[in-house]
Amino acid sequence: MPKRILLIGGPSTGKTTLLNYLKDIGYPCLEEISREVILKAQAEGIDQLFLEQPLLFSEMLRDARIKQHKATQKISNDFVFIDRGIPDTVAYMDYIGQPYPESFIEACNKYRYDIVFVLPPWEVIHVIDNERYETFKEAQKIHKHLIKTYTTFGYKPIDVPTGKVEDRATYILNIITS
Repeated sequence: MPKRILLIGGPSTGKTTLLNYLKDIGYPCLEEISREVILKAQAEGIDQLFLEQPLLFSEMLRDARIKQHKATQKISNDFVFIDRGIPDTVAYMDYIGQPYPESFIEACNKYRYDIVFVLPPWEVIHVIDNERYETFKEAQKIHKHLIKTYTTFGYKPIDVPTGKVEDRATYILNIITS
C-alpha cells in the first residue's frame, strides 16, 4: 500500500497546481473533490452549498474523502498524493462555528495519512471565482484552523515554502524519499 501524502492549505495556496505537476511527472494523485460537490449543488440550484447547508456539504465531503482514502489501497506505487483530507471538514466547520456529530471525529481518527504538507496562504496567487469565494484574510483564518485541527489529530504538518511549482515539488519529494 502506498504512503498517503496529504497536501493541505486554505484557498489559493497552490495545491491544485502542485498536484497537477506531481501528476505530470508520474506520481499518482487524487484531486480535491469539493469543487465537484459544489458544481453538482449549483446544477441543482444551490449557489453555495457550504454556506447554505454546511453540515450537509461537509457530510458529503467526509464521505467522498473516506471513499478516496480507501481507494488508495489499490494504487501500486510507493506514494500517492492527495489534495485535502478528512480533517479539513472539521477545520472548516470549526472555522464557521458549525456543530457536527461525533462521526466526523471518528472518521478523522480512523482514516489516517502518512505525511501532511501544508501550503501557506499566498496573496500573489489568491483569486475569487465561481467556487472560491473567500477573501485573502479569510484564507489566512482558514489556514490557522487547518493547522490547529491537524495538530489536534496528532499530525505534524510540514510547511512548504512558496515559490515555483518545480521547487515546491522537489522540496516535498526530497523529504518523502530521504
